[in-house]
Amino acid sequence: MSRPAGGAPRLQAVDLTTRALDLRELMDEPDCDPRALARTFRRFALVNALVSGWRAAWRTHVVPALPASGRGRVLDLGCGGGDLARALVRWAASDGFDVEVVGADPDARAIEAAERSTPRGVTFRQQSSGELLAGGERFDVVVSNHVLHHLGDDERHGFLADSEALATSRSLHSDIRRSPEAYRAYALASTFVAAGTFVRVDGLRSIRRSFTLPELRDALPSGWRAEQAAPHRVLAIRDADLAA
Repeated sequence: MSRPAGGAPRLQAVDLTTRALDLRELMDEPDCDPRALARTFRRFALVNALVSGWRAAWRTHVVPALPASGRGRVLDLGCGGGDLARALVRWAASDGFDVEVVGADPDARAIEAAERSTPRGVTFRQQSSGELLAGGERFDVVVSNHVLHHLGDDERHGFLADSEALATSRSLHSDIRRSPEAYRAYALASTFVAAGTFVRVDGLRSIRRSFTLPELRDALPSGWRAEQAAPHRVLAIRDADLAA
């Protein structure tokens, strides 16, 4: 972004017509600044709370898939700093559910960040979806936030297949919906929270790597459906009882 003399910041033009799969996010680099990474995990918790739409997704997609008893198990795959896992337990308690949430991520740095705050009902594990499946784990609902756009085709198919096998009721994966509007809004708003972090650069790269709704529909295997959610979101959903 450039700033003309005496004016507001000007956003440089980028190509949003196709997914920018060549872009790599800074926080995915194994040798990135650990202090900036820790700050990024904390700051993304604020960003996600404002724009991810997970409160609505909890009510419309997670709650109906929980057991009638009100007790359930939810897996957050690729949990990052753990903000979604903590929010799910908080919402469950406020809505009268007794839910255990496991946040899993193969990146030790993410689990270290997540474990700085581990409320009752939340467990964090340094494991991949395949490792959880091999260990015989099963959950009522499997969710993820901002994972799909990180994955190549083979990785995505494996991730979704593992999710299918791990979930006894529903899988729900939320991601950004790529659009010029999402890019412009994030570019402007992120300047207020990005200092000392990767939040702005990685967020913009995430948008450029993300799917439109038709692209996500084409990328999903049989038994999955794609839905649009606001603001600037797409959901990949699979119901176990309909996919047999």
